[in-house]
Amino acid sequence: MYAAPPEINAQVFARIPEKFHIKGKKTHWAEIQLHTPESPCFLEGPSFDRENNLWVVDIPWGRLFKITPAGNVTCELEYDGWPNGLKFHKDGRAFITDAKNGVMVFDPKTGKVEPFLDKVLVQGFRGVNDLVFASNGDLYFTDQGQTGYHDPTGRLYRVRANGQVDLLVSNIPSPNGLVLNLTETIVYVAVTRDNAVWRVPMVKDTQVTKVGKFIQMSGGGGPDGMALDEGGGLVVCHVGLGSAWLFSNLGEPLLRIRGNVGPHVTNCAYGGKDNTQLFITTPDAVLVADMPTPGRKMYSHH
Repeated sequence: MYAAPPEINAQVFARIPEKFHIKGKKTHWAEIQLHTPESPCFLEGPSFDRENNLWVVDIPWGRLFKITPAGNVTCELEYDGWPNGLKFHKDGRAFITDAKNGVMVFDPKTGKVEPFLDKVLVQGFRGVNDLVFASNGDLYFTDQGQTGYHDPTGRLYRVRANGQVDLLVSNIPSPNGLVLNLTETIVYVAVTRDNAVWRVPMVKDTQVTKVGKFIQMSGGGGPDGMALDEGGGLVVCHVGLGSAWLFSNLGEPLLRIRGNVGPHVTNCAYGGKDNTQLFITTPDAVLVADMPTPGRKMYSHH
């Protein structure tokens, strides 16, 4: 429907040092997800703490890496889990969507990780994937597991600040990354197996209505992690194409950010100077791209 947008190239910001690569060991996660029994590391869930350190998760080996603004990497946690998404709460704790254990919470001050939510009522999750906080403290997260068109039962949940758990949507074929729009009236969900981004409007913060496709993508394996910029623009990481795409708040393609280190770009987060740099995770490295400020003037706010 649209002409190909302009392109920029991302550069390597940091690589996971060889000393942290796990070799010669098999992992069930990689065998199922990557169709290979081994994976030295596989990064996801980029999120900045209040000291501007970038944290990423290593899914198959249950690790959290901290990357300083200078690009120095340390392993801050290793536990029995498959962490996928990570977001910092305003109180400084990191909440983790863990495909093996449910939603976990990690306190960087104590180094402890513990369960936050492992089931709803008496039912466990399919495999939680990613999460985002609203400004009022509500937590939205996706429950993906192995869902797809053959089993379109992926779910979108909200945990209110008072602890109430709401099932918002229950028929998603592989819900993955998610963000809220600037007014927090819409949840955008990357639906990997549909190769699309769904738009989930909220009515008076209580009811979901008129759910539909916002962006239809093609090729690769589908959308994964996403990020929202200060103008309401949506960045979507496209697994299999080695690129992230910037769309306007109307869903128009504005820019392609090429990773140039392989086909898998998994997730992204804004940070750096004036929050205008985009940090993108790949299996063993984090990329960075300076996002063009003039592009923000292209957004419509009607």
